[in-house]
Amino acid sequence: MSQTKAKSNRRYTLITDIRKNPISYLLVLPAALYTLIYGYLTLPYMIIAFQKFNYTKGIFHSEWVGWKNFEFFFHSTAAIMVTWNTIKLNFLYILFGTIVALMFSILLNEIRSRWFKRVSQSTLLFPHFLSWIIISYVVYSLFATEHGLINNTLESLGMERFNWYAHPKPWTWILVGLNVWKETGMSAVIYLAAISAIDDSLYEAAKMDGANRWQQIKSITLPMLMPTVSILTLLAIGRIFYSDFGMIYSIIGDNGMLYSTTDVIDTYTFRTLRISGNPAIAMAIGFYQSVVGFVLVLSVNWIVKRFNKDNAMF
Repeated sequence: MSQTKAKSNRRYTLITDIRKNPISYLLVLPAALYTLIYGYLTLPYMIIAFQKFNYTKGIFHSEWVGWKNFEFFFHSTAAIMVTWNTIKLNFLYILFGTIVALMFSILLNEIRSRWFKRVSQSTLLFPHFLSWIIISYVVYSLFATEHGLINNTLESLGMERFNWYAHPKPWTWILVGLNVWKETGMSAVIYLAAISAIDDSLYEAAKMDGANRWQQIKSITLPMLMPTVSILTLLAIGRIFYSDFGMIYSIIGDNGMLYSTTDVIDTYTFRTLRISGNPAIAMAIGFYQSVVGFVLVLSVNWIVKRFNKDNAMF
C-alpha cells in the first residue's frame, strides 16, 4: 500500500512540476526526444553486429554469423593503429585541455577589470562555436605547400618549403593544438563557475595567515576544483574511444599519407562502411567502442573512488 502511495505521489509531483514550469520542460523536450530516438530506440539495431545483414530481410531475419564481423576488424592491419591513434589523441586532448583550461580559469579569476575579463572570456569561448569546416580552411591557409602562410614565412627566411600534408608526425600535435584552442574556452567557463562557488571566507582566512595569491591558489583554489576536474575527466574518458569525426575528417579527409598518426576508429569505420557498404561491420566496430568505453569509465571511477570517494562520479 505504501509503495503504491509513493508512486502516486511521485506521479503527482511530476505532473504538478510540469504545470508549474511548462517552458522549462518544453526546452528540454527536443534533447529528450533526441536521446530517446538515437540513444535508446536504436539499441535493437546493435544485433546486426552479429549478423550478415540483409536489407530486404531486416534485423530479425538476417543470417547469424556470430563474431565474424569483429574478426574482420581485429584481423585487419589497421586495427592496432587506429585504436592506438584514438587513445593517444584523446589522452592528449584530455591532458593538455585540462591543464590549459585550469590555467586560464585561474588567470581569469585573478583579473580585477570586469571589462577585460568579459572580453577575455568571449575571446576564449568564440572558437567553440566555429564549425570544423571553417577551421579546416584556416588550417589549410596556414599549412598549404604553395600558398600557406607558414611556408611563405619559411621561404622569406631563406628556408625550404615543407609539405605538411605528406608528413604524418607533426599532425598529432597540430590536432591536439587545434582541439585545445577550440575547447579551452568552454572548459574554462565551467571551472570559472566552480571557482566562483568557493567560499570567500577561506581566502580571507588564508590572507590573515599571511598567504600570498599563489599560495591561496595552490592551497584553496586547486584542491576545491578537483571534484569538478575529476567528473569532467571521467566523462571525457568515457568517450576516449570516440574521436571527433568532424574534426579529423574536415582537416585530414582521405589523405592516406597521414593515416599513420591521424586515422582513428571513427574515420576507419566511416571509410569501411563507405567502401564495403556493409553496416554490420561498422556496427561491430561501434559495439567494440561502446563496450571498451563503458569498461574504462567503470575502471577509472573505481580508481578515483579508492583515493577519494568525494571525487568519484558514482
